[in-house]
Amino acid sequence: MHEDTDLFTVGQLAQRTGLSARTIRFWSDIGAVPPVARSGGGYRLFDAAAVERLELVHTLRQLGLDLPTVHRVLEQQATLAEVAETHVRALDAQIRSLRLSRAVLSTVAERGTSTREMTLIHKLAQLSARERQQIIDGFVDRVFAGVEDEDALVIAEFMREMPAALPDEPSVEQVDAWVELAEIVSDEGFEQVLRRMVVNGGSDNRIEFGLDIRPLVIEHAGGAVAAGIAPESEQGRMTLDRIVPTDLPAAERVSLLAWLDTVVEPRVERYWQLLSLINGHAPEEPSVPAFRWFAQALSVHR
Repeated sequence: MHEDTDLFTVGQLAQRTGLSARTIRFWSDIGAVPPVARSGGGYRLFDAAAVERLELVHTLRQLGLDLPTVHRVLEQQATLAEVAETHVRALDAQIRSLRLSRAVLSTVAERGTSTREMTLIHKLAQLSARERQQIIDGFVDRVFAGVEDEDALVIAEFMREMPAALPDEPSVEQVDAWVELAEIVSDEGFEQVLRRMVVNGGSDNRIEFGLDIRPLVIEHAGGAVAAGIAPESEQGRMTLDRIVPTDLPAAERVSLLAWLDTVVEPRVERYWQLLSLINGHAPEEPSVPAFRWFAQALSVHR
């Protein structure tokens, strides 16, 4: 203490608070902890309240609050509760950003990407949910432009399903899937393939085929692929009979083959797999080989 008063010098405050004299002088210079008097030699003197004020400033700074915010609290322009709530939101955003950066770097490490590819991955991952949705919506809109078939429009809506946002801690697989999906939908060749399928498909009972025939194809044609059974063989014909009736009408056969053209395009299946990954679901096992086998058997035996 300074002589017989209840005032403290900078050095005495430093001893009481554990802060450096340099830090106390800085906070005093910017008005956070102003002196209440000056000694005869011109040294700053502080009262007992300065100790509490210094401890509050120190705590707030350790919590990451900037000096203007600390000033607002000290001048009672904002309550501690208000500042804490604002800071929590800021920290949450920072944590999400750090987790996203970690996922992006993990993706880069696993993919062995170049500097240019890393920049692309980072930009794609930083897109807002709205921006990501706009990319997918634009792609689907172009593919299904002018199409009025109800079945096709149902599929179009399924193709738009994106999560509202990447999770707080996206997995490497999710970031990687989003990057790959963005690459696929920016491929004009893939867009043209899908467009031809949609326009030429017409009303082809796609929903019914998907619900009724898909499980049979996975079971029987998938089993035939695994067993090495040729689709044109007699055993292949017997397998086909377990999937579709022997008296399948010609018109329905044509419609079914048209639907299969869509199913056997590997990039179409990959689109659905990536969408599942982004939405946090495990993608189904690849089915293209089974459907390709089924299409070949159907062409030979019906």
